[in-house]
Amino acid sequence: MAVVMELLTWPWFLLLFIHAADCFYVPGVAPINFNEGSDVEIKAVKLTSSRTQLPYEYYSLPFCQPDKITYKAENLGEVLRGDRIVNTPFNVQMLKMKMCEVLCKGPATLKVEQSKLIAERIREEYYVHLIADNLPVATRLEVFSGAEEDDKKKPKEYQFEHGYRLGYTNNQKFYLHNHLSFLLYYHKEEVDVDEKPTFRVVRFEVLPQSIKLEDLKTDDKGGCSMPEPPFPAQEIDPTKENKVLFSYSVHWEESDIKWASRWDTYLTMSDVQIHWFSIINSVVVVFFLSGILSMIIIRTLRKDIANYNKEDDIEDTMEESGWKLVHGDVFRPPQYPMILSSVLGSGIQLFCMVLIVIFVAMLGMLSPSSRGALMTTSCFLFVFMGVFGGYFAGRLYRTLKGHRWKKGAFCTTVLYPGVVFAVCFVLNCFIWGEHSSGAVPFSTMVALLCMWFGISLPLIYLGYYFGFRKKPYDNPVRTNQIPRQIPEQRWYMNKFVGILMAGILPFGAMFIELFFIFSAIWENQFYYLFGFLFLVFVILVVSCSQISIVMVYFQLCAEDYRWWWRTFVVSGGSAFYVLIYAIFYFVNKLDIVEFIPSLLYFGYTALMVLSFWLLTGTIGFYAAYVFIRKIYAAVKID
Repeated sequence: MAVVMELLTWPWFLLLFIHAADCFYVPGVAPINFNEGSDVEIKAVKLTSSRTQLPYEYYSLPFCQPDKITYKAENLGEVLRGDRIVNTPFNVQMLKMKMCEVLCKGPATLKVEQSKLIAERIREEYYVHLIADNLPVATRLEVFSGAEEDDKKKPKEYQFEHGYRLGYTNNQKFYLHNHLSFLLYYHKEEVDVDEKPTFRVVRFEVLPQSIKLEDLKTDDKGGCSMPEPPFPAQEIDPTKENKVLFSYSVHWEESDIKWASRWDTYLTMSDVQIHWFSIINSVVVVFFLSGILSMIIIRTLRKDIANYNKEDDIEDTMEESGWKLVHGDVFRPPQYPMILSSVLGSGIQLFCMVLIVIFVAMLGMLSPSSRGALMTTSCFLFVFMGVFGGYFAGRLYRTLKGHRWKKGAFCTTVLYPGVVFAVCFVLNCFIWGEHSSGAVPFSTMVALLCMWFGISLPLIYLGYYFGFRKKPYDNPVRTNQIPRQIPEQRWYMNKFVGILMAGILPFGAMFIELFFIFSAIWENQFYYLFGFLFLVFVILVVSCSQISIVMVYFQLCAEDYRWWWRTFVVSGGSAFYVLIYAIFYFVNKLDIVEFIPSLLYFGYTALMVLSFWLLTGTIGFYAAYVFIRKIYAAVKID
């Protein structure tokens, strides 16, 4: 903690960081006050499985349906996440206990196709996600100690998992959780004496049970009686029709948890100490890099500059070091300047988007209670940050002696977003084939295209226009007409070796946080420790900048002036390690064996790696560019 406090220079930043790291709830959805007997609507979100990565709508399975099915209007983020929030026939009132209620007005008959589908979903380990007052349902799991101290085996602690399991398998037989015991916690609000008391829902738990039809005795009023345990489970035979009785019970308990802290159960599942370890590890990496950089700049670079600026013994000095020898070629425009400026413009877009999103989320304004807000904000911010991406791309393109600014702006608009859209469209076709709710509807795709060409394209052209008209970057030395011959390079100056060397330290600064991000994406977990993530992002920016400066200095000392593309590629070397980690995570953490889920995983992971490469490569490129302009401005060139 002390190490982190030394890094945080500004007191307001420290307060914001601790504020967000402790998961304190800052403005989100307004609380709803319930009177006794008021309806508390139970809605369904979707079905998910970490084995298939394919979400499905709740009514894709033959659950009991209300008289009228009503879908909630969803934002862009919810649609992209595969959420399809819909009403359910569960009848729940505030503080009204229900011992056992029957759905579907009696036993439901599952056809062979429906039975087979349910059995398949159970085998694929699907979870059902419900919400009450926008609070997701959780299943409480008891964790026992390994030692058998007494016969009671009292649990020492609890763990929660999101949603509840659709069913389970035993001896190659499938059993459906057809009875749900809802446990809702409420907090009583303080009111005046004359006013009626109001209550707020602060936790939503469920105990799923599998009870055979014959053991659930029903009456004419829609009630039922629970059998005494142990009782036989409801088996689903996929080869024939099955009769199932869906039922539920409701229990209320008062809680001291206040409404503002009701998400703590979901957001504090991960160990905060691990995040502190990640921060300390990242700080050590940055200090290590700072030491190397200080040694180079203070001891080596200053000595070089002092020797270069001596009036005598110039020839001997030039033999000692080589970076001044390439002063006439170091700012020579590279190959494909339009593509380079375009990818760097997209990198600027990503950088601005990530910085703003993480900072705003750190302040608590993108709470998980605002479903889809994080993804919606990211999409819109990337579109609107096109004006900055276009500006930087246009100015760099003019610096590199480019002339076709309209073509360059169009290239910036379509190059990176085009790759993302093409990959997502292909993957979406496979998801459509599986009839998954994760498939983006055609209308949403049209809306995304309209955002791309109706908002992003004009903004990029606008920024590119002003950036191209702006005075190009002032390079401190002139470029020779004839390129200098590049000497033979040693093996460690190979580009791939440079990627391995430059990527390991930035990756080491953030790989622990990467584990939690992957868990949130691929295992349907919540991630909300954006205070830690913001600090890790700052450390990543610093480490990428430092390692880029070190690598470009070594390259120039080897008299290789082709640094433009090389710096961009090498600075994004940590993306290579992210790819290796993603493969490791797939093999060791996920239980995916089918083709389409594997294709989705590696398709979306490839886009993540590409985006991370653009982001880190852009950071390293501009750090190296500033460094090169500074050192060549500090020496006297005849």
